[in-house]
Amino acid sequence: MSQLRGEFQDNSALQSPPGPKGDEQQNGPPTTWRLRSLNSPVRLRPILNVMELLFAPPGSGLRRWLAFASLGGAFVALGITYIVRGLNFVRLPDPLPGWWETAPLFAAGAAVIAVASTRLAQRLGAAAASARPDESLKETVLRQQRQARGPRIVAIGGGTGLSTMLRGVKELSSNITGIVTVTDDGGSSGKLREEMGVLPPGDIRNCIVALAEAEPTMKELFQYRFKQGSLKGHNFGNLFIAAMSDMTGSFEKAVSEMSRLLKVTGTIVPSTLADMELIAELEDGTVVRGESNIPRSDSRVERLSLSSPAPDGYQPAMSAIHDAQMITIGPGSLYTSIMPNLLVPGITLAINQSKAPVVYVCNIATQPGETHRYTVADHVRAIRKHCPGLKLDYVLANSTTSLLGPKFPKSLLVTLGEYDFPGVKLVHMDLMNEEFRGHHDPSKLATALLGIYHGEGAQVRRGVDGIKA
Repeated sequence: MSQLRGEFQDNSALQSPPGPKGDEQQNGPPTTWRLRSLNSPVRLRPILNVMELLFAPPGSGLRRWLAFASLGGAFVALGITYIVRGLNFVRLPDPLPGWWETAPLFAAGAAVIAVASTRLAQRLGAAAASARPDESLKETVLRQQRQARGPRIVAIGGGTGLSTMLRGVKELSSNITGIVTVTDDGGSSGKLREEMGVLPPGDIRNCIVALAEAEPTMKELFQYRFKQGSLKGHNFGNLFIAAMSDMTGSFEKAVSEMSRLLKVTGTIVPSTLADMELIAELEDGTVVRGESNIPRSDSRVERLSLSSPAPDGYQPAMSAIHDAQMITIGPGSLYTSIMPNLLVPGITLAINQSKAPVVYVCNIATQPGETHRYTVADHVRAIRKHCPGLKLDYVLANSTTSLLGPKFPKSLLVTLGEYDFPGVKLVHMDLMNEEFRGHHDPSKLATALLGIYHGEGAQVRRGVDGIKA
């Protein structure tokens, strides 16, 4: 696949030469240089960062303000020159009597320098606030510029699949909205939902952490799961959202506050605020209630529904879909992460009314008890069966045929099957995470989605007769 315009950059941080013994740090290059002729260290990193930015590639948004500040300096210098002229050192035009030329030149120069300095401080302050441990200031500024220019992407789903995709896409765009299912009734989320009456926070928490730019320790804290005592099994992030919901009386405010603390790139919202559960009718006639119970069955899902037949869609989620430049559905558990969002009438209506291309990202591996022996074609048919008329423009599927490995003993590789869906383009390429082979690689997935958006690279085919399951 050809390289994209928004390709990842692998610029290493500016390295400082080692100082005398004892100055080196254990966790990275030294931040000070010691001049051998002096006893005190001289801090040169800020100076080097500024010098880096002067030679930054076009698009960083900094050099224009540096040039603007230089223009202000020129005005001030010209004003000084008029003062010198007044002392009869040089001859200059005399448009105004006395030294009246000096005042407007000084005022204009000071105003230009003030504006440029303010904008530079804002840009550098924002970069410093979201800098990653392995980034130089220049790399942070360029990453933010690249993200700001990325397309407006709405990602619909839940669970591990959606957080994996968000982790990759945030490198190429900061204009991301994740729309997350709220039907989880198992584990910590299920307990908090039952005992406190809050919407299940687990999937939303995972997506917030995936988009977070906070320090690694902060992200680890919000993912921490208690291992003993009365809190055993609970996740700190889930407890935080539940506590903030109780304090503010609003689940949305709790999610917003957690996003602020973790410096989230983008926005995470639920698909609906309705308290509901999933109901699955299986092929053997059994009816199963509750998201956590559906994967435990040996029979395939025949029909999925919500306990609330027509829940209201969350307005910010529908507005984001309306304004999107690309809409993705999945990856994630077909019946317990993706379908609950699509069964909300307002969400599907917003998708169908949107002018943005809609991409369904199919899973790499089947899920026991939910999509056993499903092909790509089976996944698409299930979506069309439950959401007839849903707009789908692309299906993005993995092309790797290597084994999943011992970490997925009960899963199978999802093959194409009898793929025959006129008008729905198939993008078939390597998306597998080599270290965790049943899941997508975040970078590969993000690159493929941006390839679809830009119309580059990916091999797009119509009506492919794929590998038989």
